[in-house]
Order: sequence, then structure tokens, then C-alpha cells
Amino acid sequence: MGRLAVAGRSLRTQLKKRKAEMRLSIRVTVAAVSAFALSNLLKIPLPLWTVLTAVVLTQINFGKSLKATFDYLAGTLFGAVYAGAVAALVPHTTEPALAGVLAMIVAPLALLAAINSSFSAATFTGVLVVLVPAFAHVTPIESAVYRVLEVAVGGLVALAASLLVLPTRAHSFVIKAAASMLDLAAQSLPELFSGFTQDRDAAAVSRIHERIGAAYVRLDAAAAEAKHEQISFLAGGPENRPLLIALLRLRHDMVMIGRAASRPLPEELQLRLGPALARVAETAADHLRQCGKALLSRRRAESALGEAAAAMDRFAQALAAVRNEGLTRGLSVAELESLFALGFAIEQLRQNLQDIDACVRKTAHGG
Repeated sequence: MGRLAVAGRSLRTQLKKRKAEMRLSIRVTVAAVSAFALSNLLKIPLPLWTVLTAVVLTQINFGKSLKATFDYLAGTLFGAVYAGAVAALVPHTTEPALAGVLAMIVAPLALLAAINSSFSAATFTGVLVVLVPAFAHVTPIESAVYRVLEVAVGGLVALAASLLVLPTRAHSFVIKAAASMLDLAAQSLPELFSGFTQDRDAAAVSRIHERIGAAYVRLDAAAAEAKHEQISFLAGGPENRPLLIALLRLRHDMVMIGRAASRPLPEELQLRLGPALARVAETAADHLRQCGKALLSRRRAESALGEAAAAMDRFAQALAAVRNEGLTRGLSVAELESLFALGFAIEQLRQNLQDIDACVRKTAHGG
């Protein structure tokens, strides 16, 4: 009995973690069955393609489905018109002639798809338009028309399923991606700042920047999907651009800090500035962590911005004292540049923490 209870709790935990995937599974199933029923109702000759189109275009959120559908329809329409025209104008009653027409259709469409990924469906459509008539006993023009009809019906079914069946807005993925990046930045800041007081492996620092960069790429992709939701009947949705700009600047801040911390400060400066720098890293990380939690909960969490600002003020005072006491006179050019970059990076971090705080406040209150 105990094992069954543990297994049950484990299953419930896994199901909670996979809510988005389960919703997608249900949407895809509804889209497939609906596309099949609608194809029979409209007497579409090959319902297979309608069902496959609906399955392929039903994505994990509505914004992604919208983008995929527009691209797929554009590629299909262009491929069908071009392939239908070539197949109708160029005789291909023999196999060598058919191979030649196939080459005439595939080569330019494949080039177009390589240049613009939005037309990736054009090549596939062209092949179907020229080869299906041999099996379905229709003309090339009829094949092109049917292909466009199949994709149009499948695409509309996919959009309807994504919008009406357990819908997931792309904006929720933006929030999750932003919170994930903030949490990663919070983990990474103390690691980067430790380079001012101890030797750091350059490869380890590079991996930190790569992880932050990858997190921003995921965020940017989610925001692009959310942007496609900003159509007439979804107008007035949340604006993600200020948050993206603030997090991009945070990424730049971390790059600057990492470069400034590429070598430890001279020993005397470590003694004078090290504690203040550690406090800056700690409070800034706390603030970023709190911002991430606020985004996920959509509630304004207690801010650590005041503590971070105070820590930065103390660092600025310590740096000014070091300069006033002449402790920077014996430093090399490289050490002076590193110290200047450090001061500049922390001032930039201060401003960007304020911007992130403002964006999170607005988002947490549904702005």
C-alpha cells in the first residue's frame, strides 16, 4: 500500500510538471479528429493531408500555432501555384519527362525555402502537386487546388483547436523564460564576482555567459511567438518588449562584469573592495531571484532593490576612498582598465536592476 501511495504521488507530481505537454496532447487529438470529420463533410479527396496539416500546425501555444499556420499556408500557396503552372504547361507523359518537370519544380522551390524558411512547405507542396495526379487521377491544376484546400482546412482546424481547446497563451511562456533567466543570473552573479578576489577558470566564465545567452535566446523566441498573438481579436495583450530590453541589458552587464573579473584585483584592493563587491553580488542576486518569483506568481514579492542599491553605494564610496588615498597609482594599465570597467559595470547594473524591477512590477500587476 505504501508503494502504491508513493507511486501515486510521483505520478501526480509528474503530471503537474507536464501540464503544458498534456494540454498539447489533447489539442492535437481534437484537431486530428476534427480535421478528419471536416474533410469527410467537405468531401476532400485526400483527408490524410488535412489531418496531417492539423496535427503539424497545432503547437504548444496559440502564438506558435499562428506563426506556423501563416508560414505553412504561404509556402503551400506559392508551391501549389508554381508547381501547378509548370505541370500544366510542360508535358510529362513519360517517366523521363516527369523527372524533368519534378526537377524544374523542386530546384527553385528548394532555393526559396533555403533563403526564407517561411516557405519551407513550398518544396513539399510542389512534389505533391506534380506526383499526386498519377495516383489520384486528377489534373495538375486540380491537384494544386486540392492541396491548398487541404492545408487551409487543416490550418483553420489547428488554429481553432489552439485557441479553444485548453488554450495556452505564448505570453505565459515569456514569463517562464524570463523568470528562468533571472534565476540563472542570480546564481551566476556571485560566481562572476568571485573573480575579483580569486583566480577563475576562463572556460567556466565562458560557460556562464553561454548559459545566460541561451536563456535569452529562449526568451526572445517565446516573445516572437507572443507577438503573433497581437492580432485584432487579441489586441491589448501584454507588452513584452520593455522586459526583453531590460534582460538583454542585464546579459550585457554580466558580460562586462565577467571581463572585468578576468583576473583578481591586486591584494591590497581585494582587502579594501572585496567585502563590498561580495555584498553587491549577494544583494543583486537576491533582487533578481525575487523578481523571478514575482513574475511566476504574478504577485509583487518583497523587493531587495533597496539593499542592492545600498550595497552599490558602499562600493562606490570604497572605490572613491581607494582613489583618494592614491592606491591606484602603482597599478598597471590593464589593472586600471579593469578597475574602471568594474565601476562602470556596477553603475550599469544599478540602472538595469531598477528597470527590471519596474518591468516586473508592471507585469505582476497585469500591466
